[in-house]
Amino acid sequence: MSIHIAAKPGEIAESILLPGDPLRARFIAENFLESPRQYSDIRNILGFTGTYKGKQLSVQGTGMGIPSFSIYANELFRDYGVKRAIRVGTAGSMREEVKLRDLVFAMSACTDSGVNRNRFGGRDFAPTASFGLLKSAYEIATARGWNPVVGPILSSDLFYGEDGDEWKLWAKFGVVAVEMECAELYTLAAKYGREALTILTISDSLISHELTSAEERQKTFTRMMKVALDTAIS
Repeated sequence: MSIHIAAKPGEIAESILLPGDPLRARFIAENFLESPRQYSDIRNILGFTGTYKGKQLSVQGTGMGIPSFSIYANELFRDYGVKRAIRVGTAGSMREEVKLRDLVFAMSACTDSGVNRNRFGGRDFAPTASFGLLKSAYEIATARGWNPVVGPILSSDLFYGEDGDEWKLWAKFGVVAVEMECAELYTLAAKYGREALTILTISDSLISHELTSAEERQKTFTRMMKVALDTAIS
């Protein structure tokens, strides 16, 4: 049993979805998994295991930001043998052509976090998606007529930064959207030799200043969930 999840051996599947919001984890479990069982509720960060199309699958909340995400991803990879992890989260668009509710598949993750600089002694590491998962997700999405945006994203440590225009520099270099966890997922997957992908739904725009509600973010971004579920068992 790990410190922060405390599930028993065998309670967590080898494939898992990782929403930041624990209530999104519950929504996915209750609406898409057969016979879901809750294995963790420590600090109200919920985890569930059930079956999806006959295959065992788990979904685990991670909280917000790289430090919180890192705790859960480390324990899932190290203590529970998770082999395939797909983050399902929300992001802010940095591009005019990337609209509210668009799907974004993170090919790689830039970051302003100091975590990897600390980890690699001041050197830079390039957190990158697992190609097999990215390819599968793209094929699943396009087969349904959903055209995801594929490109680099930014994992930021600050939701409320001091420079309101800083995002424009990232956008200038082709970064599609900003969120807060992906760089750590890809780094830890590389460390443990596991597969990882981040699938995002655009919940707000840094350009148009459009914004979705908390309830929308929790319950209505189902295209992202469906693609992640089918990719996880592919």
